[in-house]
Amino acid sequence: MSRTIFDKIWDQHRIKQMPGGADLILIDRVLLHERTGGVALKSLIERGRAVLAPERAFAVMDHIVDTFPGRTDRTTMPTGTDFIRATREAARITGIRLFDLDDPAQGIVHVISPELGIVLPGTTLICPDSHTCSQGALGALAWGIGSTEAEHALATSTLRVNRPKTMRVRIDGRLASGVTAKDLALALLGRFGVGGGAGHVVEYAGSAVEALDIEGRLTLCNMATEFGAFSAIIAPDEAIFAYLEGRPFAPSGACWGAAVRAWRELSSDEDAAFDTELAFDAAGVAPMVSWGTSPQLVVPIDGAVPDPTDPGPGSIESRTRALAYMDLAPGTKLAGLPVDAAFIGSCTNSRLSDLRRAAAILEGRKVAPGVKAICVPGSTRVKRQAEAEGLHEVFLEAGFEWRESGCSMCFFAGGESFGAHERVISSTNRNFESRQGPGTRTHIASPETVAASAVAGVIADPREAVR
Repeated sequence: MSRTIFDKIWDQHRIKQMPGGADLILIDRVLLHERTGGVALKSLIERGRAVLAPERAFAVMDHIVDTFPGRTDRTTMPTGTDFIRATREAARITGIRLFDLDDPAQGIVHVISPELGIVLPGTTLICPDSHTCSQGALGALAWGIGSTEAEHALATSTLRVNRPKTMRVRIDGRLASGVTAKDLALALLGRFGVGGGAGHVVEYAGSAVEALDIEGRLTLCNMATEFGAFSAIIAPDEAIFAYLEGRPFAPSGACWGAAVRAWRELSSDEDAAFDTELAFDAAGVAPMVSWGTSPQLVVPIDGAVPDPTDPGPGSIESRTRALAYMDLAPGTKLAGLPVDAAFIGSCTNSRLSDLRRAAAILEGRKVAPGVKAICVPGSTRVKRQAEAEGLHEVFLEAGFEWRESGCSMCFFAGGESFGAHERVISSTNRNFESRQGPGTRTHIASPETVAASAVAGVIADPREAVR
């Protein structure tokens, strides 16, 4: 019988069917962060249970850590220090690998897992974070869970899961110059809506997907959670194998060859059936910017805010509310709209290639007066690599703050934030009300668009900033 990539991974990890129809699935990797993962570890310890396979569980400090240079355990978030110290102690007791603040491998969980080779094609990987789907870009089945599920998986290496449906989104055509995977992800949301992938594992396929570099694929899969999907996955190919070879937690020696041979079987059979099929042409995508309080409320950079009564994703009521919150009127052109701040970071767009592209626009330019600009690399390794290339000097000379790695101002958790009613252009993935601070108005875009806008002082087309 013909099967999809998802079917192959699921069936290989399916232990048995449980009463009620759910499947008991073997979990290969459990990733944790200090904001929710520490809760799971602490509960496990209090119950007197051990981590069944500590060598396959990993914890990292990323979500609520201070990203200012010279940071310590102290955070701007109330009780944040308690989360950090509790996670550190729980990791010590349970014997799992912790990437602490001073660890050269520290960073955002979805950034460090690929760069360390923790996520591998064909594996099942979970983390109490909704953007775990990012890691499906390497051909893994990766999805977000809650702290209680993390506790169960740590103790048993299994989870009870209802089998999701399958969807293939075929994306063909060539992205135009100056258009990125982030723009593609936003364009997909604008067309199919935030519920377009609900209940499905989405396989991204087609010539445009194959042409993306690894970090672009990670960006595309990252926003599958905004698509409403259970997870996303892309068939592993030679580019993936080359990326993983030599990574610290990847197979080595004779095991490497055996692993690659197995990974080459991880593609959907030619006549595999999907529950849903969608098609999208990448050639017509332009740099995208969100105008509302959902990533589905987007238009091309040269577009205008639509009338809430026009056909479009979301309800008329939600679009009307979004207009009021964002202080916009129908017909307003996004290009030229003044911004108060610019942020480059998050698990969506904080990898080395993101920073390189933004720096190419910033080089020789200055951030506009009155604009607060911040760049937060996705990992300490990314930060070191960027500094080795001199990228940090470009950001600093332009007027950006250059931070330590972490989730930072991707979301407001009671700590550092942008100001009320400030308009922010951001490379993050979410823009609901107060996401980056109480009353903050966030426009989502690519790192290039953020950089171009920071320099212009208004939302700006990055294609016009290319020399």
